[in-house]
Amino acid sequence: MTSANHDVLLTDRAAVRVAKVLANEPAGSALRIGVRGGGCSGFQYDFAIDGERQADDLVIEHDGAIVLIDSTSLDFLHGARIDFVDDVIGQAFKIDNPNAASSCGCGVSFSV
Repeated sequence: MTSANHDVLLTDRAAVRVAKVLANEPAGSALRIGVRGGGCSGFQYDFAIDGERQADDLVIEHDGAIVLIDSTSLDFLHGARIDFVDDVIGQAFKIDNPNAASSCGCGVSFSV
């Protein structure tokens, strides 16, 4: 099952990983996912632990996981699916973003 909020999906695997990361952080912490300029394709995803919610944040809560997305980044993430993959090449959050016209090979940056 996934948690959907404003067309942003957080998979069960991602929620488990976020909750595990947050377990080692101060109470009230959340994983902030943002979009900023940079990377090899023009924009890149930014992941950080944040203890402060902003008034315009989208808050996704799912099985002990708390994810924050600011309103500017949300414009780039509508319809996105946030997953966590653990495969031969490593562990990472993976964002399947329908708004991205193209992305780099590593999946960290994209263009619109």
